[in-house]
This record gives sequence, C-alpha cells and structure tokens, in this order.
Amino acid sequence: MKSVALIDYGSGNLRSAEKALVRAAAGTANIVVTNDPETVARADRIVLPGVGAFAACMAALSERPGVIEAMTNAVIRRGAPFLGICVGMQLMASRGLEFGETPGLGWIEADVRRIEPADPALKVPHMGWNTLEDVSDLPMLAGPKAGEPVYFTHSFAMFPADAADVAAYVDHGGRFPAAVAHDNFAGVQFHPEKSQAAGLKLLADFLEWRP
Repeated sequence: MKSVALIDYGSGNLRSAEKALVRAAAGTANIVVTNDPETVARADRIVLPGVGAFAACMAALSERPGVIEAMTNAVIRRGAPFLGICVGMQLMASRGLEFGETPGLGWIEADVRRIEPADPALKVPHMGWNTLEDVSDLPMLAGPKAGEPVYFTHSFAMFPADAADVAAYVDHGGRFPAAVAHDNFAGVQFHPEKSQAAGLKLLADFLEWRP
C-alpha cells in the first residue's frame, strides 16, 4: 500500500486535510501525519497543507528539523508526486511578498503577492465558491474542469514567471492562478478538503497521479 506523508508543521487545516485524504483514499493508501524527516523521505507521495501568512508558515516549516531537506530529496531528486494546498502551494514559490519579503522553497519561479480586484465591491479575502478557467489537462483537475465550483479563502496568490506552470485560473475581479503544476509537483490555491465532491475527487486523483 502506498504511503502519503501529510506534513505536520502546525497548519490550521491539517486535520481537515487528513480526514479528506483518508476518505479519498478509501483504504488504498496509508495517510501518515508526520514531521519526521525519514518518514517524509521514504513516502510515495507528499501533501503540504497550509493556512495563514506566508512568512509564518515558512518559518514554522523551517523550524521542523530536516523536513524541508527531506521533502526536497523526495520530490525534486526522487520524483515523488507532491500536492501543496493553499499556503502549501504558495510555499513552492521563490518568494512571498506578505509583511516584507520571505524566501520560499524555490521549486517554481514565482512571487506570492496580494490579489487586487479591479472592482472595489469585491472583497479581499477572496472567500467562498468559485469556478476555474483555462484548466489544464492535469488529471486531478478533472472535476473543476467540468465546471464544479471549489472553495477559496485567501488574500494572496502565486504568480509564476512562466505561464506554462499555471494549471488553472480563477476570476475575482481579475484573473489569477488557482492551480500550478511543474513536473511531479502541483498545487491548488483552493481547499479540496472544503470543496465537497470536487475536492474529494481531486484528492483521489492525486493519489493515483503518475506524472
């Protein structure tokens, strides 16, 4: 049975992500909540959740000894499939521009910056259900590609330097990336664990993803 390391670094959506992954796996994968570097390094797949501020999340992740190195070895060197959720996706970027400038993991050349809707009536945070646009053929985005809405709650978004790294967009007074993908790692700005059937399908498809 394949192992899935769900990284525990104090993120607020950890338990809901765990429950959703267990449900999506339906007994086909072992979901392990962990911050043990050896467990992360051996995992068949890795999921990084996240809510809150980029700088705080990056600091919390960095405070777990050896976890970033284990993730990098597993994902970048060994090719284990990776999914980042919300801030977990943003941390893949080169830098976050929230409360100053904070270096990210640097897996995707990108900035994470505040979204600025053109319509002042549209509020930030972008919170609630929304549909995706220009969705790529990434297998795990099949549900949202069919028009199923997904749940967002965020004020910042990742903006990759290379548009080829964007797997889907969303419009909230202006378009910005809602999903990214590069080789064997992907991320979604929305919360699959809060997106009901579409979210469970995404997680189930990630567990079967063979990039």
